[in-house]
Amino acid sequence: MLAWGAWLAVEFGSASFRDAWQGLAIFVGGPLLHDLLIAPVVGGVAVLIGRLVPRWAGPVKAGVVASAVLALLAVPLLWRPFGVPVNPGLHDRDYWAGLGIALGVVWVGVLAFLGVRALVRSRQTGAAPEA
Repeated sequence: MLAWGAWLAVEFGSASFRDAWQGLAIFVGGPLLHDLLIAPVVGGVAVLIGRLVPRWAGPVKAGVVASAVLALLAVPLLWRPFGVPVNPGLHDRDYWAGLGIALGVVWVGVLAFLGVRALVRSRQTGAAPEA
């Protein structure tokens, strides 16, 4: 399957100069951008969060990672919304709004988890809930 995929990639790239550049951007540029920029930034944010708010570090780190994954998945359609032939029902949406809603759901989930955890801890100790 790997050989077949490589054959298809070479066939795609040899069709035109533009296709070759797009193929390089996808197969080389994407992983380089991720490994040299995105992963270190997300890792650095996670380390910073762990030091600034150690009590909330786990859920907030999970939210940062989920946000980064959502942003990476959204890049192709935010960057070039109609890069393929239009399929009715597939391309007729606002991708920025969709990404914003998805990120909002992630962070509401993080806050809800933190709130429930604080409530459970306060009931176990008999103290007032902490934020």
